Amino acid sequence: MTVNDDSFTNWKIREEIAESMIPLIGKLHRERDVTVLLHSRSLVNKSVVSILKTHRFARQIAGAELSVTETMPFLQALTALDLGPSQIDLGMLATMYKADERGLSVEEFTAEAVAGATGANKIERREPRDVVLYGFGRIGRLVARLLIEKAGSGNGLRLRAIVVRGGGAQDIVKRASLLRRDSIHGQFQGTITVDENNGTIVANGNAIKVIYADDPASVDYTEYGIRDAILIDNTGKWRDREGLSRHLRPGIEKVVLTAPGKGDVPNIVHGVNHDTVKPEERILSCASCTTNAIVPPLKAMDDEYGVLRGHVETVHSFTNDQNLLDNYHKSDRRGRSAALNMVITETGAASAVAKALPDLKAKISGSSIRVPVPDVSIAILNLQLARETTREEVHDYLREVSLTSPLKRQIDFITAPDAVSSDFIGSRHASIVDAGALKVDGDNAILYLWYDNEFGYSCQVVRVVQHVSGVEYPTYPATAV
Repeated sequence: MTVNDDSFTNWKIREEIAESMIPLIGKLHRERDVTVLLHSRSLVNKSVVSILKTHRFARQIAGAELSVTETMPFLQALTALDLGPSQIDLGMLATMYKADERGLSVEEFTAEAVAGATGANKIERREPRDVVLYGFGRIGRLVARLLIEKAGSGNGLRLRAIVVRGGGAQDIVKRASLLRRDSIHGQFQGTITVDENNGTIVANGNAIKVIYADDPASVDYTEYGIRDAILIDNTGKWRDREGLSRHLRPGIEKVVLTAPGKGDVPNIVHGVNHDTVKPEERILSCASCTTNAIVPPLKAMDDEYGVLRGHVETVHSFTNDQNLLDNYHKSDRRGRSAALNMVITETGAASAVAKALPDLKAKISGSSIRVPVPDVSIAILNLQLARETTREEVHDYLREVSLTSPLKRQIDFITAPDAVSSDFIGSRHASIVDAGALKVDGDNAILYLWYDNEFGYSCQVVRVVQHVSGVEYPTYPATAV
């Protein structure tokens, strides 16, 4: 048998194993609200090839490829346990099992590692929490996709309505079409139908009421059967407490803003300061996409090395607030054609760091350049550290942070030497460390951080909503704090 024959035979074996994993993952997800992960990447509703690619990708961050032959025994062990709602990482289970020297069987080790989610320790499935989207633009539609994807998974969030201004004939049909197809993020994964008579979009069985309103104060959500809902304002029209309080109408319990908050509105970056949100807080912000991209790695670097000062330069994809062709704009440069120019502009991300990381004493400055790409940006974080280090040390540290730290859902790590911006469309992390571009010289470190400023940020928004809704389920095995 030739090498090619061996490779193909091996592929077919792994393909068969991955195929047999799909019903096990699906059953855990549907019946027990368990989300199966592989190094923080969900395997729920994934194809055979996607499961195999996710296993292969592990080599980029862990240094060695994971095989489904290694993870399948752990998945089988999970199906035999009395599991409650949780997220369970097969990659972490396999990695920790390799390092364990007690001679336990896979079944024994798995039962011990996820004990907090089994038997008397397991948490009960919660009732879904109503969610309303105020605005249905780029972020609103991606958040809608995520909420629909997670419906019934145990995340406990149920998209009940979207609120928009009336757009004329076939308004609801056009909005459903924008949800169904996206030029950047592709087709919606599922089915969408429109009930024009009842003003409803039905996506994967989720009935979403379309409410037309020009003023938040004109809506009574209880008229639509909505109770104690989380309202996500993705219009950015109101950013201070007074303006956002207009959303606190009958049926709405909390308001989450998908833009930097002003005044005393808390700016929350999930993974960094989400645990500081007080239960009684009714209004909060998810900060900006760039703030979410830089704050987690900034915290990681400060925790390990100390940060004395820093500068962030973001090379950012163009956005809808710029002009397609040269025209009047209230900002000095954003009126020039976004599709034809690099445009220097301001960013509030640096100043927002202080809200998310109040213990950071370093002064962080920042600026931004908008460039002619439709999605994915890169933040160049230039840091003066409190101690000298080496490139190898920082490289290994950030890789480990992406694998095992509490920030592993926020920070990803890639070693591909030919990575470019479009490779990160659809990334669910807040930022991705480009290992090949990392520069360290004594006490100076320069990090290159890719981020999908649309989808990655939307994932962070949903994580914050899960947390404040009380429906964010724990991940096992637990990682060190």
